[in-house]
Amino acid sequence: MKLDELFRLLAEARRICGHSDYVVIGSNAALAFAGSTRLPDDMVMSVDVDCYTRDDPGRIFDLVKELGEDSRHHQSTGIFLDAVSPALPTLPDGWRDRLIMLEQGACRAWFLDPNDAAISKYARGDVKDLRWIRSGIAAGILSLPTIRMRAGRTTFADAQEKDRVITQIEIDSHWFDNARSAAAGVAGEIEIFKR
Repeated sequence: MKLDELFRLLAEARRICGHSDYVVIGSNAALAFAGSTRLPDDMVMSVDVDCYTRDDPGRIFDLVKELGEDSRHHQSTGIFLDAVSPALPTLPDGWRDRLIMLEQGACRAWFLDPNDAAISKYARGDVKDLRWIRSGIAAGILSLPTIRMRAGRTTFADAQEKDRVITQIEIDSHWFDNARSAAAGVAGEIEIFKR
């Protein structure tokens, strides 16, 4: 997904419901950096925008029929709005204070800080989420020390979720250290460090 596509979707949402401010969570939170760095394909391949109306989170669900999956909008543009609740993701304390606001036209998108999004993705543990995280680490968009610190400030659903997140952070730390060492020991860079 491209940032302009996301804003066109939000403009349509604004036309329908009147709200101008949307909080974007999930994979497309990476679009907060679209203007400042090249985003890895694995971070922006999602065709759905997980979001909610900032000032009235429940209002977002009224948009599903016209902008959600399999809607006319989805069929004509290839992207859709995935209405979510702010209570859905597992996020570290203070995440609201770190939202990144971008404005286009009459709409404002408040993007979840990608390091906060990584906590949620680790908690979910899906293969595509772990690929998103590794792509972000390799591109320098995500910081493992920051993610580790924020994991320590997260209220998890249960002990199993917490253990899964902490374990995966350590696995990715070893992966990154090994990949960086391999890149330093050969002529040229390995694929993940070419971005």
